[in-house]
Amino acid sequence: MTTGNWEVEFYELASGRCPTQEFLDSLQAKERVFAQRALERLERFGPTLRRPHIDYLRDDVYELRVQTPGGRLRFFYFFFVGHKIVVTHAIKKKTGPVPPAEIDRAIAHRAAYFERNEGG
Repeated sequence: MTTGNWEVEFYELASGRCPTQEFLDSLQAKERVFAQRALERLERFGPTLRRPHIDYLRDDVYELRVQTPGGRLRFFYFFFVGHKIVVTHAIKKKTGPVPPAEIDRAIAHRAAYFERNEGG
């Protein structure tokens, strides 16, 4: 996916599974349109995108915030060398803050990605 100055890449597990793509495939068509537009916005604006579209979580992990008619979606991502944004996974958010386990999951995926890609 490349439309702007940044390249959005979906993280793949060692098994070859792609949690973000699986999440997108599970959405209803209307929700998927909102998600794809938000991902395109992230790709276009990169780190200049601000709240309410994104938020910094911790340990160099961010969330892309998407409001759809069916609820709230959160895509977890980090920046990598060469104007790359790696989206680790996504969730449907009910209420309250993002569950810490989801942030931990994104942090673990980030560490594995850096290890596989020689730390940039």
